[in-house]
Amino acid sequence: MVLAGFTGLESLGHAAFLGVGAYTQTFLLGLGWPLLLSISTAAALSAAVGVIVGLPAMRVKGIYLAIATQAFGFIVEEVCARWESVTGGNSGRGVPGAVLFGFELGSGPGFYYLCLGVTVLTTLGVLNLLRSGTGRAFIAIRDSEISAQSMGIAIAQYKTLAFAISAALTGVAGALYAHQLRFLSPDQFGALQSIELLLIVVV
Repeated sequence: MVLAGFTGLESLGHAAFLGVGAYTQTFLLGLGWPLLLSISTAAALSAAVGVIVGLPAMRVKGIYLAIATQAFGFIVEEVCARWESVTGGNSGRGVPGAVLFGFELGSGPGFYYLCLGVTVLTTLGVLNLLRSGTGRAFIAIRDSEISAQSMGIAIAQYKTLAFAISAALTGVAGALYAHQLRFLSPDQFGALQSIELLLIVVV
């Protein structure tokens, strides 16, 4: 929503950020990291990847931006399929159960309330972002890049920031999605998933 809804940038590669978050969460939990720390790291890594994608993508817009982000999604899907030591490759990888403060959440009410809490916090954060100067800059860019630039808004900087924030939120979603799936494979984060995410925002 931050990227397509507020800033007006179409991305067909968000399933890649979802995959980065999911695989990061699974890998770190396998190393014994706490749940909340692994989710935070998944968000940070996804944001970093979002910046990497956002910088070169700022030279294009419209359908060309959608094509560029879709190409990035294909790259990440291929990396997930080939990097077997981390992702398990095409054979897939199981996801450890979610444990919070010593309590096994599983996929029942405990996990539901964890997702609900994260959803409420991120929604409040995005709403506050919309009311801030940064959020108003996003909306100005969406409405008219030329007008926003004439008002002194750094277009490239704010577009990259929008990519980073959107990727971080998607990384958190991917981390939680991994626990819901309980098994990850590269084909779960393909182009159809990206299109579905975009359609959810548009509808």
